[in-house]
Amino acid sequence: MIAGEVEGARVRQDWEPEDLIEVWTLLEDDMKRVRNKSGTTRLGFALLLKFFEVEARFPESAKDVPAAAVEYVAQQVKVPAEAWADYNWESKAIQRHRVEIRAAYGFRANTEEDQERLAEWLAAELCPMELSRERLPSAVVARCRNDHIEPPAPGQVGRLVGKAVKDFEARFCRSRVERISRATRSRLEDLVAGAEDETDEGADGEGAVPGGGRSHFAELKADPGAPGLESLLAEVKKLQRVRRWSFPRTCSRTCRRSWWTRGGRGRRRNTRRTWSG
Repeated sequence: MIAGEVEGARVRQDWEPEDLIEVWTLLEDDMKRVRNKSGTTRLGFALLLKFFEVEARFPESAKDVPAAAVEYVAQQVKVPAEAWADYNWESKAIQRHRVEIRAAYGFRANTEEDQERLAEWLAAELCPMELSRERLPSAVVARCRNDHIEPPAPGQVGRLVGKAVKDFEARFCRSRVERISRATRSRLEDLVAGAEDETDEGADGEGAVPGGGRSHFAELKADPGAPGLESLLAEVKKLQRVRRWSFPRTCSRTCRRSWWTRGGRGRRRNTRRTWSG
């Protein structure tokens, strides 16, 4: 059985005795798999086996495995716990161990094609609904577990998520631009470029344009300052300018309301799940 929660790259390090017994005990099938191994190799295989059962992935280094788990598993396989430090992470033996463990749990190693599919899935399915980009790496790990694919390394997951977010934002912007008229596009370009005949002597340089002034977009984002008649009139002027751009109502029809609201989908509580093989 593969069990776990969608968490970060590190497995929990604090284990109570009863939790160790429940999760890290080598069962009959586990003992059969370590029986033909000895010494450091025996302990290393046993720890990789149980770690994969908990996390559905292999540890990145010896430090990823809790010290309490190392002591407990070492007692079961009758190998000194200190031998774990001598386990060779670059050897052919660990490669064979990983192949054997994947097969034991019905998993396979991920490929470049798998990572491309994951990036496409994130861009098409999750990025439009999930406001918190910090949750996307956990979603990748969960998807791999469900598909019985060994997740990519944490660094690869980060790059995969970055690519998916970039692709989603490019598609989103392109689809919005295609819905607006040429005249509105021109107004938007003017918004970013600014008016060359307008200057802002008190500006600190943020949003400055080649003509020496500040772009309309920078003005829209600017803090209105202390409440007063002058600041109120300035904000009204901004609103009137936006209304003149004539955006079609269909421009944001497919945007989920939760994208823009503080309490939207992206702020829902974490969901606890269990995966089984």
